Amino acid sequence: MTKKLLMIDDDPDFVAGIKAILDNAGFEVEVAYNPKEGLHALQTKQYDLLLLDIMMGRGAEGIMIARKLRKDVKLREMPVLIITGMREQIAFLFPGEPIHPRFVEVDELVEKPVEPKMLIEKVNSLILTAETKKAGKK
Repeated sequence: MTKKLLMIDDDPDFVAGIKAILDNAGFEVEVAYNPKEGLHALQTKQYDLLLLDIMMGRGAEGIMIARKLRKDVKLREMPVLIITGMREQIAFLFPGEPIHPRFVEVDELVEKPVEPKMLIEKVNSLILTAETKKAGKK
């Protein structure tokens, strides 16, 4: 069964490149170009993974989405892959760890520009981990 991904990023050129990589790898990718659109999609449809940009709109609006997800019972199980070019500015929030408990729970963080092979590996790994967790709960 095809895995459905949602990408929330406000950079159309970057989105086009990442979407092409993931489409070619057999994923079904939907795109939201702003946080509001993205949240609406998350609340109305089912996805296997969220690809999320941190820096959108007036600043780090992606963080707001990640925080909302973790508070939502339906959505908190969904893996999140944060893709950002802002590692330098947020490095103190992620001191070498994928998860920073006081900040926002994130499954994985990759920096732009993204290496296609690594992107596909991370996406597959996060989805597999989420499915394994889900299967263990049944």
